[in-house]
Amino acid sequence: MASSSAMRATETPEALVAENYRDAFRSLFEQSGMCMANLDPGMRVLEVNTYFFKQFGRGAADVRGRSFYDFLHPSVRGKFQHRFNRLVEGRNRRFVEHAVAVGAKDALFGGELTGIAVPDRSGRAEGVMVLLQPDEAQRSAMVTGKEKLLSEIDARILEGVAAGESTVQLAAKLYLSRGGVEYHVTTLLRKLKVTNRPALVSKGYSMGILDVGQWPPRVLPEYVK
Repeated sequence: MASSSAMRATETPEALVAENYRDAFRSLFEQSGMCMANLDPGMRVLEVNTYFFKQFGRGAADVRGRSFYDFLHPSVRGKFQHRFNRLVEGRNRRFVEHAVAVGAKDALFGGELTGIAVPDRSGRAEGVMVLLQPDEAQRSAMVTGKEKLLSEIDARILEGVAAGESTVQLAAKLYLSRGGVEYHVTTLLRKLKVTNRPALVSKGYSMGILDVGQWPPRVLPEYVK
């Protein structure tokens, strides 16, 4: 019988890469403070580590077999579907993106999400490894997934500000005075705890209030009273 070293010498480069990916996944799987998941090519959860269970406040029966997109905020799902599709199709090996996820008790949190294609012995993607490092600095700024933060008029103004519309343009569009527009902008600044319009837009996206990848900008309906 051939020795294991001899067998490894006859393996293809693709097979060795696949084995290295699996070894890397196992060595990292219980790394402290990082949520990790092993997904099939359809982005269904096969396996997660202890920190994933803790961060998302769910048990094994409620995690395994579910679409990984269920754990991401709707505002970022489209972006990640595109990213994951490229991994599975073999067009990329790896990506790193900021994510907004839905954790325990529907609380949102931001973090850095890394996706890595896991190839089989032929070099084709047999799944995806996901690493999610929560950004603790953002946790206090996040809102619960079901909180109605904005009135209808506030939502329209936030969308207009995100689109670059001026106070005069917003006033004409929404049948308000310029003072009325400024009043609502000030209300939004206070609610989102920022000091100017660019920061207001940035905060709207980071909190998941504004739909990522949507133009013109759109506030997700779950945030509107």
